Amino acid sequence: MSAFSLAVRDSSTMLRRNLLHARRYPSLTLNLLLTPVMLLLLFVYIFGNTMGAGLAAGGSGRSAYIAYIVPGILLMTIGSTVIGAAVSVATDMSEGIIARFRTMAIHRGSVLIGHVVGSVMQSVASVVLVGAVAVAIGFRSTDATVLEWLAAFGLLTLFALALTWIAVGMGMASPNAEAASNSAMPLILLPLVSSAFTPIDAMPGWFRPIAEYQPFTPAIETLRGLLLGTEIGNNGWLAVAWCLVLAALGYRWSTASFRRDPK
Repeated sequence: MSAFSLAVRDSSTMLRRNLLHARRYPSLTLNLLLTPVMLLLLFVYIFGNTMGAGLAAGGSGRSAYIAYIVPGILLMTIGSTVIGAAVSVATDMSEGIIARFRTMAIHRGSVLIGHVVGSVMQSVASVVLVGAVAVAIGFRSTDATVLEWLAAFGLLTLFALALTWIAVGMGMASPNAEAASNSAMPLILLPLVSSAFTPIDAMPGWFRPIAEYQPFTPAIETLRGLLLGTEIGNNGWLAVAWCLVLAALGYRWSTASFRRDPK
């Protein structure tokens, strides 16, 4: 077999391993998925009428607000789900299974590839489930074309890949699963200080740069534009650039830690 065939075979084996772990121990995935679902229900049914009335455009009330927040909730779902990758990698590191894999005749990169691909698949599945909940409580995107839906799906997948590499790096650098979970919490907190729940123009002047110059805001605005027909502007290019930069940084961090760590 060629080196490429061996890499594909070993990566597929590691992917099956991680998917089996996720199926046998679903509590972590369900707990992480519960956060965006609860926030969606909370903001729609508790704050929806009040928050919707404050939107500058696009109508008012609960129906307008659910359309506004769903793109941010979908990206928050990705940030929440990839924490599982950080925990899983940290668990493998602390339990010594990574050290055993290093002594076996397998492609070294397959271990990380299995974690990354498995996490991206779980993130996409989580986005679909949260999106189904959003549709069930009233979210509609009737103006989006097939091409715009495909672009939205591609952006979500690319964002999941970027955040997964960052989460894997966090897992590699953490001494245990608890530390990995704590270090990955900014992936959930950053959407709270973005344009996910309120327009940036409504924020205090000193706070706006924090919300504007971070990876979630351009991705949210791009997804909102694709699904709802709002203005995208430069946010599309910024979102893709953020994804590529984060993916590259996470990849370099993860692979460097994998080669350096003696465990």
